[in-house]
Amino acid sequence: METYVIVRRNGWRTAADLGEAAERSTAEGERMPDDVRWIRSYVLAEPDGTVGTVCIYQASSPEAIREHASRADLPVDEIVKVADTVIVRPDPVAETV
Repeated sequence: METYVIVRRNGWRTAADLGEAAERSTAEGERMPDDVRWIRSYVLAEPDGTVGTVCIYQASSPEAIREHASRADLPVDEIVKVADTVIVRPDPVAETV
């Protein structure tokens, strides 16, 4: 398994739409455990008011990512293989109010 970044620009109209997509993605990922593993996503506030994501996956190949996306009805604008990881600080944790 290699690590990949998947860019999904303007993929959803609302955060609720993204939530439904996340459920589909999780279900399809469970059907492909040897080929695709979703690590995390960063949700993007797009300038036009839609929602996009930058997702971190481990996968057997870019083709496996595309197959997973097709099955889960997810957009894929770009797939980039990660060469290395540099961690300066851990991901921030959202504050709960």
